[in-house]
Formats: sequence, structure tokens, C-alpha cells
Amino acid sequence: MLLPLIAMQFTDEVVWDETDFAVIGAMLFGACGAYELAARMTGNIAYRAAVGVAVVAAFILIWINLAVGIIGSEDQPANLMYGGVLAVGILGALIVRFQPHGMARALAATALAQALVGVIALIAGLGSTGANWPGAIVVLTGFFALLWLVSAWLFRKAAREQTSAGAAP
Repeated sequence: MLLPLIAMQFTDEVVWDETDFAVIGAMLFGACGAYELAARMTGNIAYRAAVGVAVVAAFILIWINLAVGIIGSEDQPANLMYGGVLAVGILGALIVRFQPHGMARALAATALAQALVGVIALIAGLGSTGANWPGAIVVLTGFFALLWLVSAWLFRKAAREQTSAGAAP
């Protein structure tokens, strides 16, 4: 949070107000809190890494949408579809009670939701007035879908480790 404050002293390109600092503070608190809870739940390194990747993906997805938007500008209502992507992950996690095997499926579903938002935006021509259209949508959709899939793979690894540890004498 100090970087924007310092940057504001040297350039007019960075202009944050109290709300910006409050939002990033709340986001950091939420992200760090979510990871801390996961770390307390298990000592499994793959599970912790999976949570870390998912939390970072969610954090960056929210940050980009608040700052500049993915589909057009940050004011484009179509960017609200990314809230649905996060809802898929959160609801999936709650349904499977944060168990690693279920979390792998929930994060795979989140990757699918991410891809669907990108496809919908492209087919409907949403944000097509922007200079980076459609490249930004394609690249960022792939980037976030990959992060969700990496998290799903790590949860699957954690589930396999949990199963093999439980089967050991």
C-alpha cells in the first residue's frame, strides 16, 4: 500500500484517494485472512499452495476489474460477470466443505466459468470499443483460467496425498 503513496509524490500518473486505499486494504486483509485460515486447516503443502494460487487469482481478478476492467473499461457493466466466476469458486468451496478432492472440481468449474465469461464477451462484442479488443479478453481469460486450473491440480495433488497418508499403516 506504500507504493501508490510514494508514487503519488513523484508523478501525476498515480492518483489514489482514501477510498482506493481503503479498498486495497480490505482486499489485502481478506486475501491474507483467507490464506491464513487455510494454513491453519492443514499442513499439506499442496493444499496451501492451491489456496495461495486461488487467492492470488481472485485478488488480481478483482483488482484489474476495479482498476481498468477486462471487458472494456472498469465502468463496463459486463465486468460484473467476473463476480459470477468468483461465486462459482466460493459456492463450490462451501458445498464441498473445503475438502481437497471437491476443491479440485470446484476450481475446475471456476476455470470453466472464467472461459465462459470470455466467450460471452467475445461473441456479444462486449468492450469492442477498446483499443485492446479482443486481445485483452483472450489473454486475460486464458491467464485466469490457467491459474484456476493450476489451483485445481494442486488440490487434486493434496487429495492424493491425503488419501495415501490415510492408507499408510
